[in-house]
Amino acid sequence: MSVLIVGAGPSGARLAIQLARAGVEVTLVDRLADPNRNAYSSGALPLDAVRRLGLPDEAIAATWQGWQLHDPSGLVHQWWSASDLGVVLDFGRLRSWLWEQARCHGVELISDCRASLSSLTAEGASVRLQMRDGQTTLRSARWLIDATGARRDLLQQAGLRPNPEDPLLQGIGVEWLLQADDRQAAAWRDRISFFLGTAWIPHGYAWIFPMQGQRLKVGVCHLPPADRSTPGSLAGPLKRLIHRCGLSSCPVLDRHGGPLSSSISRTEPLVAGALLAVGDAASSANLLGGEGIRHAMDGADQLADLLIAEGIWGDSSTMARRYQHQLKAQRSWRWLVSGRLARRTWWGLDNPRADRRLRRLIHGLSVSTEAPALSELLFEYNFERYGLRLLPYLL
Repeated sequence: MSVLIVGAGPSGARLAIQLARAGVEVTLVDRLADPNRNAYSSGALPLDAVRRLGLPDEAIAATWQGWQLHDPSGLVHQWWSASDLGVVLDFGRLRSWLWEQARCHGVELISDCRASLSSLTAEGASVRLQMRDGQTTLRSARWLIDATGARRDLLQQAGLRPNPEDPLLQGIGVEWLLQADDRQAAAWRDRISFFLGTAWIPHGYAWIFPMQGQRLKVGVCHLPPADRSTPGSLAGPLKRLIHRCGLSSCPVLDRHGGPLSSSISRTEPLVAGALLAVGDAASSANLLGGEGIRHAMDGADQLADLLIAEGIWGDSSTMARRYQHQLKAQRSWRWLVSGRLARRTWWGLDNPRADRRLRRLIHGLSVSTEAPALSELLFEYNFERYGLRLLPYLL
């Protein structure tokens, strides 16, 4: 085979589809048996990303016209638009659609399977695939792609470690899917809601997103400093959030979660011989707002273009050099500022002083910003108009 991709999430499945469309032989492996399992993703996207990526209507759970921020003191700040600003994705349906598209384009999709690195050279790689029944096979490929997200399974097995001067922001997120009724869902409909401050959760943030059928996705994310460990469970903060929002009586339809990690400058090694990383494994997630889906899919498109342009059987050193150059070129000053804001905010959010600083920033946004401009700030990292107000976070 030419390319073997481990991880069939947004980046891995998208890469497989794009390569298969170009006539490349692709095998896609995922440890899940059902694409609807562990559908953890807040999944809020701006409308232009939905159109640009060609995402289907079936993957859209809701649209939203407003932002709602609950600040550290409990005050609610709202920004509204007269038209839709974005969508909330149904991650399970998105992944199901991607798997279906992959199969339709001739990708060999192996689910319910774990992959471990067996050998790696500049000319190719081999992995051992283990099915749930214990059966194992050895597969070889010209290119091996780590699309396992924040776990970075293959990168770790290859001995690649983060750059100490550009450490990973690491944490964990947990999300519950609640079944609300019409009255309970009214306060969360047509908007995406975030909760910021130590009273909600230290070193992190929480959210409530609307879904179809009066369902709500309620989650918390914890991103502590490197010298502090994540708690064994986020169930406590999540239950407190649900109680404070008057949703304790809502049945829990699903519980899911997973690790999050990303560097600021993306200087960690992401290439080794025939092994390349993509998506969250390549730090494509932006942890200021916790979004990774569109960046992961964009990264998959860029890697597909590079593999096709260079030729699948091209020289490994040339491919590695151009891929690293491609990743470096994506480190715009806006991306760097957003990463530093994320690190400054989440690492420092554990005391009253940090709460006051965050409250002042939110208040400044609420009196001078309209909903479309806030979307530009949080999705496009358009910081120019906010310069001095962001300075306390960067110093």
